[in-house]
Amino acid sequence: MLAGLQNVTFEFGARALIEDATWHIQPNERIGLIGYNGTGKSTILKLLVGQYAPSSGTVERSRTTSIGYLHQDLLSFDTNDSILQVALGAFERVLQLEKEIEELGKELEKTGDEKTLHEYTDKLHELETLGGWNIHHKTEEILQGLGFSNADLQRPYKEFSGGWRMRVLLAKMILQQPDLLLLDEPTNHLDLPSIEWLEKYLLHYQGSVVIVSHDKYFLNRMVTKIVEVYQQQLHIYNGNYDFYEKEKAIRIDLQQKAYENQQDYIRQNERLVERFRAKASKAAMAQSIIKKLDKLERIEDSQLERPNMRINFRVDKVPGRVLVELKDISKRFGDTIIAEHTSAEIDRGDKIALIGANGKGKSTLLRIIAGAESFTGERKWGHNVEESFYAQHQLEALNINNTIIDEMKECGSQMTELELRTLLGCFLFSGDDADKKIKILSGGEKARVALAKTIISKANFLMLDEPTNHLDMHSCDLLIDALNKYQGSLILVSHDRYFISKTANKIWEIVDHKIKEFKGGYEEWVAWKERMAKQEADKKKTQAPGKKQPETINRKPGVSNKKSTAVNPAAGSRPPASPPIDKDAKKELQKMQKQFQQLEERIAALNEKKSALESSLVDPAIYSDTSKFLEAENAFRQAEQELKRLDLDYEKIFDKIIDLQKDGR
Repeated sequence: MLAGLQNVTFEFGARALIEDATWHIQPNERIGLIGYNGTGKSTILKLLVGQYAPSSGTVERSRTTSIGYLHQDLLSFDTNDSILQVALGAFERVLQLEKEIEELGKELEKTGDEKTLHEYTDKLHELETLGGWNIHHKTEEILQGLGFSNADLQRPYKEFSGGWRMRVLLAKMILQQPDLLLLDEPTNHLDLPSIEWLEKYLLHYQGSVVIVSHDKYFLNRMVTKIVEVYQQQLHIYNGNYDFYEKEKAIRIDLQQKAYENQQDYIRQNERLVERFRAKASKAAMAQSIIKKLDKLERIEDSQLERPNMRINFRVDKVPGRVLVELKDISKRFGDTIIAEHTSAEIDRGDKIALIGANGKGKSTLLRIIAGAESFTGERKWGHNVEESFYAQHQLEALNINNTIIDEMKECGSQMTELELRTLLGCFLFSGDDADKKIKILSGGEKARVALAKTIISKANFLMLDEPTNHLDMHSCDLLIDALNKYQGSLILVSHDRYFISKTANKIWEIVDHKIKEFKGGYEEWVAWKERMAKQEADKKKTQAPGKKQPETINRKPGVSNKKSTAVNPAAGSRPPASPPIDKDAKKELQKMQKQFQQLEERIAALNEKKSALESSLVDPAIYSDTSKFLEAENAFRQAEQELKRLDLDYEKIFDKIIDLQKDGR
């Protein structure tokens, strides 16, 4: 065992965060530590490293165990050293040896003393044993993996923003290779390429890793065990996040049944006590029952932990077909080009994720669309567009003298105070928290208030810059659900791949200073990128001449289909032309393409029907009439089943078309 908790209770004031908790961390484990905000995840990490002492119980650490702890408080560290020097600080002994060897070398040149020569040789051997010849290369490699360019490596650490500083400290910690690595929200300051790099690195990490994160994709790929802080206890699940979700649902169901059975048992015994208490002959029996009930270990009601609140958007106006047109947009900061003569448009119904590496200009482009950034070119709003922009800089627009609830009331949403307080609960402000003054809130709390204000704005077009940064998983799920039901359009920047995959129906990527649009969801985009990379690799192997890929990739409307990431063979953008095929194959291909087009039309029509049925299910006139509701529900299920069947047909025909184009030539 590397470290752990044995019957630990930790109290914060009068409130117990964990009670009688036991958890042992074994070598080579990858663990996700999860729980709602405020349940004590970061506190548990601080207990493990000895920053906090438990109220009772023991924190166990092996004497030989080295622990690396990455947390937000590290941002207070400052220095004029270059980021390369800061990261090289991981090799303290190697750097010391380098100095000693240099001094001994100078002494040898002067004296040629045999004792000095032996000492010099011993130091060189120790340096070689510690891998000292390779530390600069290894450090540069890790810093570059985390997004730093070669030119950045010699820049002073103090010149970088908080997010980039955190990357340097993460690099240093990785290079130290502790037996146990504790990472508190490591992906908060990373872009997608850096998160992917960190995943690959940690998958081969020799020590144990404990990760606190709200990024479900990251947890699914990284961990083999989940430890959840829930109802002051630590609950252990031997699997990744997907396994945890399924297993927890089963456990909660069992706990709820056990709770209800116990409540029935308690009620029956309490009735017996009431009946027998007044009778002298039965008084002893009544006292015995009371004692038995007092000793009973009560089962918690599993439904009490978090009420199932909902976030609801209100849209006043329906905009025109095109919301925003960007024509010949260019933007640069000094010598750094962000966008160059690029054009795009956002249509009604678009839910766009703007993704890519940091420094490519995602947030800048979002500000250009919002009109908060200067640029050359033209940005044209469509008819009836009412926009709302959420970004970190909006925190400055909050009235610091208002309470949270007063700030929400000033938005003119016409929501009642009860509705506003319910909404704030979704953003982790429960009970009396809504009466706190804005000026005493942390940066993360202010960000959540600004996001809540965006939600109630009645806008039909949202621009969201990292909306999930300060939300826990439950709140992220509520926001995803709300954005899926949102009748307006949106464009968002986020590094949370789960959030993007559940909300976006289009992907924008800035490549070579141009906006490249992919008509499909995140998972389809990833599959398409992998396919393009494989094709490129195959071309290089065979040294065949390459062809430029189309800028816009079409896919089946309204259907999530991982296989449809290729260019749509029935639409305007076709796969690259090849030599003529024989007549039979050509006939078959034409037949398949016709079927493909008919299927697309049927799927689009069925999707519309399904949406209409979905709306009718929440219509009071329908759900108040049992027969009408059952009829509508039955029709909705039939539409769902038919869509699944058509999806399978779509994939089969798509594969046949691809095969005919490849093999029938």
